Amino acid sequence: MLNENIKVLRKAKGLSREELAIKLSVVRQTVSKWEKGLSVPHAGMVIQIAEALDTTVNVLLGEETPEPKEQESAKALAARLEVLKEQFSKRGEKKRKIWRTVFVVNRNSCPGWFSEGNPFAGTTVSVQ
Repeated sequence: MLNENIKVLRKAKGLSREELAIKLSVVRQTVSKWEKGLSVPHAGMVIQIAEALDTTVNVLLGEETPEPKEQESAKALAARLEVLKEQFSKRGEKKRKIWRTVFVVNRNSCPGWFSEGNPFAGTTVSVQ
């Protein structure tokens, strides 16, 4: 939802990713990741994005409010962003587990590669 809104509002404003990135003091790839849903901007950045796109945080998050008086509290916004970050983190952890499994399967299927005759034997790779 947030990623789609950033993209739609940016295009409606006639801005390229590069132009929005310059306004926000980030690199173009960061804007691209937000729009593709690969990462989520932090709460302070969401406010800056809303200002750069001449909209409100509520509209950016996909919530139309009938009256501007009903402003969302910073705590509620932070809580919602934490949920999004947690979902993104879980997705990343799932990918790491898959790669670990692939490594273990490859290691077991090529036991000679990990023997003492290999110059790389005993070398460890840290996966985070």
